[in-house]
Amino acid sequence: MSLQNKDELITKILELKESCNAVILAHNYQRGEIQDIADFVGDSLGLSQQAAKHDAEVIVFCGVDFMAESAAILSPDKTVLMPELSSQCPMAAMITPEDLVKIKNEYPGAAVVTYVNTSAAVKAESDICCTSSNAVQIVNSLDEDVVIFTPDKNLALYAARYTDKTIIPWDGYCPTHHQILSGDILLLKDEHPDAEIIVHPECKPDVIDIADAVLSTGGMVDHVKESRYKEFIIGTEVGMLHRLRKDNPDKIFYPASKYAVCPNMKMNSLENIITALEENKYIVTVPEHVRVKAKKALDRMLEAGRGD
Repeated sequence: MSLQNKDELITKILELKESCNAVILAHNYQRGEIQDIADFVGDSLGLSQQAAKHDAEVIVFCGVDFMAESAAILSPDKTVLMPELSSQCPMAAMITPEDLVKIKNEYPGAAVVTYVNTSAAVKAESDICCTSSNAVQIVNSLDEDVVIFTPDKNLALYAARYTDKTIIPWDGYCPTHHQILSGDILLLKDEHPDAEIIVHPECKPDVIDIADAVLSTGGMVDHVKESRYKEFIIGTEVGMLHRLRKDNPDKIFYPASKYAVCPNMKMNSLENIITALEENKYIVTVPEHVRVKAKKALDRMLEAGRGD
């Protein structure tokens, strides 16, 4: 993409956004040029909440499938567009509503906590949702002593560190965060002894063990701004570094692993944003009976704790 062509694409997007009365959302893991043209950049649920408050008629969600569904759940009167239909979340695909019903039957009386990184249909079969930042708070807010936690076993194991409840984790995981290895981080720490190690709770337990801070992407944004450190080793998808470097030009960031790339997150492009707005595709909808039940699980989370 030549610079002139990139500028032309951006100009076209801005024109289409105005004519369509659209708002563009970009997750922190998106390509840098996508983050730069978005109206809002952030965590998945936080973006959907911002869009629901916005007066735009069209939401263009640059993320993965479950994120666009969350926007459709919270904004049923808006048109939600997903620029690349094949941008799916592997972890969200690791559990189906049928899977969840089966494990619920195995543990009658257990509460079901479902990470927002799931389909609307799975949320609809859950008691309450959680985010990576409030998982511990949500688990501890429940009256039940036994909790089925889906779909991320790493986030479940992280929450289990801070509760007396019995956690039954679903055996799902984020393939991208599994590329982040404790050995690689320790080698980086040897090279950069003054760097603070910050990792996402989707990382494996041995990575969590060596971290100075365990935070959601939104938590990373806030923490780094206030941190006394000037160098950071960041254990999450590499797209996060674009946001951190942009917000903190005076600080230095190292990816915990150069292999921590989510190819599905990187499918969105300036070109397919234009196509989405020009052709009104791909429209993401959630059946009303599913939407109502899924929203109930999200609303219950928001009542119990922060939703960022």
